[in-house]
Amino acid sequence: MALRIAVQMDPIESININGDSTFALMLEAQARGHALWHYHVRNLSLRGGQVVAHAHPVTVRREVGRHFTLGAPVELDLGRDADVVLMRQDPPFDMAYITATHILEHIHPKTLVVNDPAAVRNAPEKLFVTHFPELMPVTLITADTREIAAFRAKHGDIIIKPLFGNGGAGVFHLRPDDPNMNSLVEMFTERSREPLVVQQYLPAVRQGDKRIILVDGVAKGAINRVPAAGEARSNMHVGGRPEPSTLTDREREICEAIGPALRERGMIFVGIDVIGGYLTEINVTSPTGLQELARFDGVHLERDIWNVIEARR
Repeated sequence: MALRIAVQMDPIESININGDSTFALMLEAQARGHALWHYHVRNLSLRGGQVVAHAHPVTVRREVGRHFTLGAPVELDLGRDADVVLMRQDPPFDMAYITATHILEHIHPKTLVVNDPAAVRNAPEKLFVTHFPELMPVTLITADTREIAAFRAKHGDIIIKPLFGNGGAGVFHLRPDDPNMNSLVEMFTERSREPLVVQQYLPAVRQGDKRIILVDGVAKGAINRVPAAGEARSNMHVGGRPEPSTLTDREREICEAIGPALRERGMIFVGIDVIGGYLTEINVTSPTGLQELARFDGVHLERDIWNVIEARR
């Protein structure tokens, strides 16, 4: 049965069609005969009890520079005119993002929102993972400078990063003799009231930060992301190099431990990050990695994702 798919994402004209996972999902949906609409989260409204979006019907193609065609804008009643909403706008996970989950919660699950908006709201990347402390590196979440100083005194080599950051922005590696810790913490706390994430540095990151993709709670594939020379971060946004990878026994153990919790929460498409056998993040907002995995292994997990979505409609 053809489905009506509304895709809530960042402006489609600015995406990298050879790396964007949302684009891969749209191509697969179109190939299956589903109808697609595109809208930006700024064009999402709650009018009384009605959730509406000013959207464009869209067709997509893998042609650089002309990868989409938009039709005339329409007002979609997402509770009536859509079968599925893909919530795929990029973080930061700020109040605007949280508000969008509250709005979409009005239509889910009658209109299936992927991932479940209430679960996304309750599972920010760097906080949801703390429910699995036995799988994580030693971690502190705090805005208290005394706690941060004590953590560093105990563990020496540490990572400091913003709690709701993304794409590697604001991630700092502080060695035991680095004199900039106090200034760095002051800079963060002056800009935001949010706590920081402080973790014991994992030297294994030099061998890569593995992105493992889970579909409906089941591990389906992985890529390794290797930091550039002189860089502490492995995110591809900041020059990390993707390379093919397989799962170790430890990584399978991690996936089996968290998989049921993801499935119970309606998390159909999730990407987790693992460094040296330690789980560091559970990405549920707008996970990436589909196209890299397809290039390396010939595995098209967008097909698995749509199989799960179709089974629920």
